[in-house]
Amino acid sequence: MNKDLIKYRLEAGKEKLDSADILLKNGMYKDSVSRSYYAMFSAARALLATKGLDSSKHSGIISLFNQHFVKTHVVDKTMGKLLAEAQEARETGDYHDFVTISKEEAQEQLETAKVFIQEIENVLKKILEQSDEKQRK
Repeated sequence: MNKDLIKYRLEAGKEKLDSADILLKNGMYKDSVSRSYYAMFSAARALLATKGLDSSKHSGIISLFNQHFVKTHVVDKTMGKLLAEAQEARETGDYHDFVTISKEEAQEQLETAKVFIQEIENVLKKILEQSDEKQRK
């Protein structure tokens, strides 16, 4: 398990979360939604790193996350749904013409990303503590 990679990806997620907040406060709602998604995406990748898993595609990350952590009840099942919905919102804002995202929608996505990252951080803490305990034995 590459603890440095896990920590790096989690911190990258938190940085993206901060960016989403700054963008929201400056009225850049589409970009805020995008950064909120990428915050969640980075946190999901941090969790996948505990098993040496990764993918070059967003759909691959979400699939692996659901397969290895949602279906096995390591994370709450709502987390998989939140991640998929965040990806859809990001893609809509980034790739479709004439899309308007409201301040409320961007705020909701930011709050969702905060909940998601907190959940992942809690799970990572448990996994890393268990790993440390195994190494001590």
